[in-house]
Amino acid sequence: MAEQHTKSERLRQHLVDVIDQGLEPHTKLPAERDLAVEFDVSRLTVRRALDRLEHDGLVYRVQGAGTFVAAPRITKSVELTSFSEDMRARGLVPGSTILVSETIPAGVKLGARLRMSPSAEVFHIRRARTADGEPMALEDSYLNPLLFPGLIDNVGTESLYKIMEDDYGLRLEWAEQSIRASVLDPDQARLLDAPPFSPAFFVERTSYDARDIAIEYAESTYRGDRYHYELEIRRAR
Repeated sequence: MAEQHTKSERLRQHLVDVIDQGLEPHTKLPAERDLAVEFDVSRLTVRRALDRLEHDGLVYRVQGAGTFVAAPRITKSVELTSFSEDMRARGLVPGSTILVSETIPAGVKLGARLRMSPSAEVFHIRRARTADGEPMALEDSYLNPLLFPGLIDNVGTESLYKIMEDDYGLRLEWAEQSIRASVLDPDQARLLDAPPFSPAFFVERTSYDARDIAIEYAESTYRGDRYHYELEIRRAR
């Protein structure tokens, strides 16, 4: 067992060195069977080495396609910040492409989230978000038109949170948020320039102002190879 661990660690370090020497993100690594033959080790040993690399965020796997070099991850803390604020805090230039800008019926789900009648209308804005020009996330924002008259006709690339505060005097103070693991469907993968069915985070968030008025409901899909979340947790007394 100790010998297998040593072989696995040597293979892991070799692959780390190869990646550090300049392999581009999303480069496919050799198949497990090829690595086993090349390094004269068992498939189990190879799998352990790849498991470690995946745990460390250096590679990601796509079922049926193989193992790929991961791009450097961006840490996202669980704070009520906009995508633009997150990226600027990390020295990256945020960007945005508007994919959809429309008015739609709220329906049951959006009506409940925004505390509106299901028959009311809501603004829907879908954007592809980038950092230093690289696709990072897809964001669907839903807003109450009564709070943001004229916004749907004047949506630009500026942070929505900044527009809310500067142009409409509405500041987000707190939010209810859920995060779950997901995968990119083919359309999402195309927009995010990532392999289909690669890992993703799906985030739902309803944000409120100081009066507890629901200001925005948002659904965001983040590339799992570029993000990880950090939480500070404390033991209850």
